[in-house]
Amino acid sequence: MSWVKHIKGDKYIWTIVVLLSLVSIVLVYSASSHLAFAYKQGDTLSFLIKHLFHLGIGYFIMWLLSKVPYKYFFNSSILVFGFAVLLVCWAISGGESIDGANASRWIRVSGFTFQPSELAKVSLFVLLARNLIQYKDKLNSFKASFFPILGPVLLICGLILPSNFSTSAIIFMISMIILFVGRYSLKWLGIMLLIGITSLASFYAIVTNYPTISNRVATWNSRIECYFDKTCVSYQVHHANMAIARGGVWGKGPGKSVEKNFLPQSSSDFVYAVIIEEYGRFGGLFVILLYLSLLFRVLKIASKTDDDFAVLVVVGLGVSIVSQAFINMAVAVNLLPVTGQTLPLISAGGSSVWMTCAAIGLILSISNDLRKSESSVRNA
Repeated sequence: MSWVKHIKGDKYIWTIVVLLSLVSIVLVYSASSHLAFAYKQGDTLSFLIKHLFHLGIGYFIMWLLSKVPYKYFFNSSILVFGFAVLLVCWAISGGESIDGANASRWIRVSGFTFQPSELAKVSLFVLLARNLIQYKDKLNSFKASFFPILGPVLLICGLILPSNFSTSAIIFMISMIILFVGRYSLKWLGIMLLIGITSLASFYAIVTNYPTISNRVATWNSRIECYFDKTCVSYQVHHANMAIARGGVWGKGPGKSVEKNFLPQSSSDFVYAVIIEEYGRFGGLFVILLYLSLLFRVLKIASKTDDDFAVLVVVGLGVSIVSQAFINMAVAVNLLPVTGQTLPLISAGGSSVWMTCAAIGLILSISNDLRKSESSVRNA
């Protein structure tokens, strides 16, 4: 097939992405019925078309980035990161709130919505990889490395924290992993962790004493307290548990979920519960295996490349995607408090799908360069 030659990068990753997308199409069409009857007079087809549109854009971004030599991302990461910071500040300046809580996550222009934290996350990880290489001679000095290495992490996490604690926490966690893999001083990593904890505690203390400051601390408290209080079961968690119990081993069958009609986020945050209800524990295990396969391919690519920048980008972006997936699934089965994280490449959404595809596109670009190098060695 002639079109295959236009597909660049690791074919196994492409296969995994396609399989996750097929799962996504089936599940979004099935799980969106609640939203369809609430807002679209039962028109589930419109939700499917919208999701296909988002996937189409995501695939185009992924394909386009897979064809670009990854070395071009080294310095361009500075510009993209700066642009992402501006977009995050734009979202914050909107001052959007829901029931008094900070909800400044989105940029809304003429019906178009975009969540800049997703772009900030991807661009930060690439910038960190770049700066760890660019300033490798300064990594032993906390003062010299603070601005280029730690500064961007604290800036993005600080901007996102008031409206989205879980995303800020994930970004901080993956950044620490990138810094560790990049051989940043363990001593400075410890100080970085201490700064992060102190900053979070200070923010909590400030907004507790000055409740007029827009924040989501009340939401954090209620979710954490409810998680540890066995007499408290949140509405979403209750119906997610019911979905998992109904699914059993083999599931009720495609489109036959009952709980999707009660879960407000059945096609996004809690789509994994619908997967288990319709396809059983085997369906849930299949999805887990797809993400583990993606992680395996990512680590294999990282182990084969000799470019430290490529290693850090692949590890940072790959681990970020898989970590988010397992956090989402852990929430669905009540192993973690509710976070609001989507299931990458399966949950409905725009920004999340596009930026996940962008991250995979960068990984494919690196794997494509690696494949070219291996081919040239074999032909030598």
